[in-house]
Amino acid sequence: MIEQESDTTLQVAETSQPKILELGEQARKNLRLVVKAARPSDYWRTLSIPGIVADRPGISDRGVTSPAVGVVSEIHVYPGDTVYPGQRLVTVRLLSEYLQATQTQLFKSAHEATLVQNQIDRLGDAAIAGAISGSRLIELKNEQQRQQMMVRAAKQELLNRGLSAEQIDAVSQGNFVSSVEVVAPPPRADSALLKDLTRQEVQTVNYEVKADVTYEVQSLAVELGQTVQAGEMIISLANHQSLYVVGHGFKREAGLIEQAAQNGTPVEIRFAEDSAELWPPLGQQFQIRHFSNTIDVETRTFDFFVPLQNQLRTYEKEGTQFLVWRFRPGQRTRIEVPVEKFTNVFVMPSEAVVREGPDAFVYRQNGDLFNQIAVHVVHQDSWNIVIANDGSITPGTYLAQNAAASLRRVLKSQSASGMQPGMHVHADGTVHAAH
Repeated sequence: MIEQESDTTLQVAETSQPKILELGEQARKNLRLVVKAARPSDYWRTLSIPGIVADRPGISDRGVTSPAVGVVSEIHVYPGDTVYPGQRLVTVRLLSEYLQATQTQLFKSAHEATLVQNQIDRLGDAAIAGAISGSRLIELKNEQQRQQMMVRAAKQELLNRGLSAEQIDAVSQGNFVSSVEVVAPPPRADSALLKDLTRQEVQTVNYEVKADVTYEVQSLAVELGQTVQAGEMIISLANHQSLYVVGHGFKREAGLIEQAAQNGTPVEIRFAEDSAELWPPLGQQFQIRHFSNTIDVETRTFDFFVPLQNQLRTYEKEGTQFLVWRFRPGQRTRIEVPVEKFTNVFVMPSEAVVREGPDAFVYRQNGDLFNQIAVHVVHQDSWNIVIANDGSITPGTYLAQNAAASLRRVLKSQSASGMQPGMHVHADGTVHAAH
């Protein structure tokens, strides 16, 4: 008997709780209330994993070294400047005895080859007529071939040292080169990986591409008058078109992340400190490329890598063009990896649902009136709440998409007057809900 009375009391309490609140137009504007029609859809539960934007090793950065021993006599670019393949960076005055000896050898061999050719031309008719031995002509031709081989070897060595074809031709004529121009390297088009990257070209804003690759001077390692050795780093160039988003997952998450990678499941990336309104849409699908097979001994996490195609724009100042990349190495991210699919559910922003103890409520609009509806939450993350399609919400119903907590407070405040909002009193004294 006592249990039955308790159930009855609970039912009365439930029915006596207010469920309708009244909110005028100005009040809705003050709350910046957003109302949309509820439509069932599918939703993926995700793992939210921290990540960071990083350079792609061997692709993003290019080191430029000195081709020979010398002294830095001119510096043409500085950190932050934009450069293109073939543009000169630094002038190095040569001090290399080996390079000078190679130039001397090229000149001597080219001169000797010319002299031998002249002898062959002069003695050719005499050898045919039998005036001289044919073996002498053979010796001259062998000598000519030897000198030509030395010319080719010297030219190749000078090319490897950074001399241009025009400079090498000048050396052959006796005009020795005393300095070399260190230039920006050409793009690496021979890599199969880079060929894959060209499928998605860099997206630009108000920018005319002057070359296939645009570099930014990242650091300058020399000063005027400094002596540099052959192979010593002079300038570090960067091109942030192709980057990685590196996720840091724990071992317990490895199976789910590996499954997403094997199935090619797209992942969502949220970038911190990103002004999305200033840039065009990314228009790219993110997928996990590969995993690291080692675990960091300090954080106990493993890394996985998602390719990222960057966007850029430029501006000019004092006649110099500067690059601005949308994503920068070191930028923090959150990687959402899908792991479980919910079908035929209602997906709403987190602010659209208010919780009170075990209960969860949404608010359906009908003019100035908002009806509180109890719902079943099947999943919640930092941004969305997934509500079961169990009949509590009718598809197409207009529901508040934010400010649910504020609506709950307004409902409690209005109910304190003793009369539920939306009620009116008839002449006979009866009370009815608003029509």
